[in-house]
Amino acid sequence: MKNHFDHQARCGNKGFSLVEVLAAVAIIGVITFLALPNIITVRQDAEQNLAITRAEAVNMAIAAFIQSRGRQNAKIEWASKSVPDRYKLLAPFLAFAPENLTDYMPEDYYLTFPSTLDSLTKIPLSYDPDVNVSGDGWAIAY
Repeated sequence: MKNHFDHQARCGNKGFSLVEVLAAVAIIGVITFLALPNIITVRQDAEQNLAITRAEAVNMAIAAFIQSRGRQNAKIEWASKSVPDRYKLLAPFLAFAPENLTDYMPEDYYLTFPSTLDSLTKIPLSYDPDVNVSGDGWAIAY
């Protein structure tokens, strides 16, 4: 009867040593460490581009709202509504319009709706990850 260890010696090792496994894990860790900042930057850029695109869509929706209602009727209807209700006025003119404005914008990006529609200007888009702390954020030109 042959010994199990003799069989392994003749056929060569079929597994990896602990050192080989640790080296592979270390290499994967280094690659992850180097790639992670790039992945985070790409994600942040994508969210900013999405916020700008959606802010532009809201601006276009305001223009369509005014055009469909007529300037005078749109101004009266707009002034009589709160911000969440103003968003609901625009929802039919948006391709993707969830129930709430906070669900429409990426996290930490905010739109400031005008109080009147007297003059058509772009809605300011702001970014503030600490909106509950500082509230001022920074404006994004788009």
